[in-house]
Amino acid sequence: MSLKTRIGEIRRGFEAAFWVANITELFERVAYYAQAAVLAIFLHESLHLSTEQTGTLMGLFGFAVWFLPILGGSLADRFGFRRSLALAYLTLAVGYFLMGSLSAEWMAPLRQAFPLYWVVLLVLMIPALGPSVVKPCVAGTTARASSESVRSIGFSIYYTLVNIGGTLGPIIAFLVRRSLGIENVFRVSALCVFLMSFVTLIFYKEPSRSGEKRVSTIAAALRNMLVVFSNLPFVTFLLIFSGFWIIFWQEFIALPLFLRGYIDPNAKIDLLLSVDPATVILFQIVVSYLTRRIPTFTAMTVGILIASCSWLILLLHASTGFVIAALFILAVGEIVQSPRYYEYISRLAPAGQQGTYMGFAFLPIAIGYLIGGKLGGYLVHYFGEVLHRPKEMWWVVSAIGFATTVLMWIYNIVFKPVAAADSSPAD
Repeated sequence: MSLKTRIGEIRRGFEAAFWVANITELFERVAYYAQAAVLAIFLHESLHLSTEQTGTLMGLFGFAVWFLPILGGSLADRFGFRRSLALAYLTLAVGYFLMGSLSAEWMAPLRQAFPLYWVVLLVLMIPALGPSVVKPCVAGTTARASSESVRSIGFSIYYTLVNIGGTLGPIIAFLVRRSLGIENVFRVSALCVFLMSFVTLIFYKEPSRSGEKRVSTIAAALRNMLVVFSNLPFVTFLLIFSGFWIIFWQEFIALPLFLRGYIDPNAKIDLLLSVDPATVILFQIVVSYLTRRIPTFTAMTVGILIASCSWLILLLHASTGFVIAALFILAVGEIVQSPRYYEYISRLAPAGQQGTYMGFAFLPIAIGYLIGGKLGGYLVHYFGEVLHRPKEMWWVVSAIGFATTVLMWIYNIVFKPVAAADSSPAD
């Protein structure tokens, strides 16, 4: 196929809804990663919560953010993507504003009436509701509003835009934190998603279903969700894959606490967190091309192995330069596996259940955040505050990644993933 023909195919292969959904997702990711870049230091240094409390709260928040898409995807299939997206962005705006107000004077009565830990947890659960709908809606739109011939490219565009947001978010967080204060990072995030609510209502048109039937009732949507849970090989795969996210999320949980607590108390951790997504943006196309002939499941397994090696760099020397190197290698592992992972899940989804299955794609991310949050806070406390050997915590993190790689290899032998999902993408 000539380049001109391929470009024409790409231009015709996407409905307008694809571009609207992914552009709003870009701004949502800017908002999410801006607040995520400062959340650990905000909880620990501004609200004076312990490292263990900080890790646990971040784990619970992240678990809710990434687990609820399972239900949100089912409901989005029922109510439609347009209304679901607009409401989700509005919910996020309210939640981020409240997060930035946790230390405000007008919330003092609430902080005095209840333990601070529970106040923070309650507030964190509000913005956690937003991505539960945004993620499956945007991923579902990408699947539904892309023709089969360009679907792989569609998910690469989706993933690239997510990482542009992931790059800009920490940079914006750094600039806002330095000039306006850390609390205003959350308020800027609130403004971003508030505007996207209106963009969705004005420009987003429900994508065609290509003969798919709308889920008739909420009960039917929930039954679809239970059917997925009954798919033992699929659920087993999701549980194993959670290991990757346990090690990945340490860049937002353990790394900020480790770096500012034991290496440099003034470290610009929010700015450093832009290294990972920036690497994805710069190298995604190259790596995708070089790995295009590798079977999907193999590519995912190799990506996990590469990411597992990244944290070992901090054992050599814990400094800003070595942190950048670790995040770079972590990003390479992410590049190899993530686009192929979403494609893998989308190809397993029956007609009419893209939202449901793409919602389940976020289950490993949720489990990884829940376990990773508790684990990260504990590791910083135990190896740093108890043993006074903080660098040794990275042995544990990497070991989890290596164990996950082995389990993926065993899973591939035992369950033999279906050929349609495990095939390499078209050239």
